[in-house]
Amino acid sequence: MAGLAKFLEGGAFGILNDILSTFHSEDGYAIPNRFDVVIVPPGAGSSNSRKVSMRCETVTIPGRNLNTLTDGNPYGPTREIVQGYSYADVTAVFQCSSDMKEKRFFETWQRLAYNPQTWAMQYYNDYSGSIKLFQLDETDRQRYGVELVECFPKTIEAQAVDYSTVNAIQTVSVTFSYRYWKDLIDEADLPRPLGDRIADSILDTVESKITSMIPKVLRKL
Repeated sequence: MAGLAKFLEGGAFGILNDILSTFHSEDGYAIPNRFDVVIVPPGAGSSNSRKVSMRCETVTIPGRNLNTLTDGNPYGPTREIVQGYSYADVTAVFQCSSDMKEKRFFETWQRLAYNPQTWAMQYYNDYSGSIKLFQLDETDRQRYGVELVECFPKTIEAQAVDYSTVNAIQTVSVTFSYRYWKDLIDEADLPRPLGDRIADSILDTVESKITSMIPKVLRKL
């Protein structure tokens, strides 16, 4: 029994060491407070965009939803059929300077969507920009990243002021709408549509046949 106990104890330490080595390795755990935000407003942008980006306190890395319909097959269990996909809005919270320039930044961005004198709506491309979100490791290397494409500040939330609040920083919450997001790190490694893979396969087959018909002497040139 003593031998079995030592064996189990040694196995437990081995598992613990594996877990710790994984944590300290290049592929360790992602940490929520290691992130970076890059705001790219439309047009020429603003010199304050990077400063505002650095004031981001919290942000949500977006998900993606497959929209489905129930298959009406009367035989057997039903199945869900994908008919499209959609993206939810993203909300970020920014710490505010004493002059509230962070809030003013997004108010100015919103005004690109309408004419404050005539109330006429402006062109979509005039007010849509982009936001890049990165998950960083402990060495500040970008390990995961997405870009919110055709993005704009849809909602600037109201801010509360309170005499009883002590040693707190005023923040502003902004909800962004966007058309879709794309992977900035591993997009090339993701599965491609079947049509693209078939086309590449056909091109590879044609290239192989052409190569096989070239005399060996010419192929060495």
